[in-house]
Amino acid sequence: MKQTPDAANQANIIIVDDTAANLEVLAGMLKDSGHRARPLPSGKLALQAAENSPPDLILLDIMMPEMDGFEVCRQLKANPKLREIPVIFISALSETMDKVKAFGAGAVDYVTKPFQFEEVRVRVETHLKLRRMQVALEAQNRHLEDLVREQVREISDSQMITIFALAKLAESRDSDTGKHLERIQIYCRLLATKLKEDPHYSESITQTYVDNLFHASPLHDIGKVAIPDSILLKPGRLSPEEFEIMKTHSTLGARTLEAVRAKYPRNAFINMGIAIARSHHEKWDGSGYPNGLAGEDIPLAARIVAVADYYDAVRFKRCYKAAATHEEACEILLAGSGAHFSPRIVEAFRELAREFREVREKIAD
Repeated sequence: MKQTPDAANQANIIIVDDTAANLEVLAGMLKDSGHRARPLPSGKLALQAAENSPPDLILLDIMMPEMDGFEVCRQLKANPKLREIPVIFISALSETMDKVKAFGAGAVDYVTKPFQFEEVRVRVETHLKLRRMQVALEAQNRHLEDLVREQVREISDSQMITIFALAKLAESRDSDTGKHLERIQIYCRLLATKLKEDPHYSESITQTYVDNLFHASPLHDIGKVAIPDSILLKPGRLSPEEFEIMKTHSTLGARTLEAVRAKYPRNAFINMGIAIARSHHEKWDGSGYPNGLAGEDIPLAARIVAVADYYDAVRFKRCYKAAATHEEACEILLAGSGAHFSPRIVEAFRELAREFREVREKIAD
């Protein structure tokens, strides 16, 4: 009995058989069930048609010239675009091994010729229903993944904003620094992105590393919150004794973040923040502080921040010194390559010098 087509449940079904009579019979049956039938006489044409317009289900003969049904099914399942389409074999082959081979190629069902219309119809409807349920479940899973991803992003953004606010609070005690932290973030991202092109860093600098560096770099001077105002806000140069106290901001900042790491020991962001806070005043030649580290013993993130921080700091006007021009800052940094700074990072800075100047001008104090 012919059924009235339901647009919501109408399926697009490819029928593959080299016998015209079989195609006609099956196509008529499917159309009477309210589906769209696409009869094709060869496996090659079926693969092309499926690629151009993927069907909801395929009815596939086995014994065909040029390409048999087993090979057609294998090629369908090898194609990421088509592999989820259910395939029902309809064949005169009735041996158990033929059926096993069909299921091994990726079929979901097997009907033996001569077939009964009602049996084919019921199996088709069953697998169409399963396929619709699978598609709906996949869509629901994607929706849930999107919701989770958005929630994680919101939480992450809130955490980053809070951390940046704390870093700004520490920085605010020094009224001369302006938008130093904002510029440091951009400088570090520029340098890390450029260093990704260097084979020496191809494995260590990933996009996640760049993102963590961008967010962790403002923590470099967070330890200054514990430095007495009489030293931090002193209008002139520090005495040797005062400078020794000022230098402790690196270890104080690292210890503060280490308390956080005690609860989140595998957090890459916190670990990077600790390395930056402690080691951004270390020097390539080992003459820096607090640990006198040298060369690549200095954490990479700290070496990057050291260049970014120095460029921005030297361009500040202090009561005891004039602000350096962009050209003067570049000259100082290039001269410090191999002594104060990592040569590779200085080379990256040299290639990015124009971008640094543009950032300094765009994000002015």
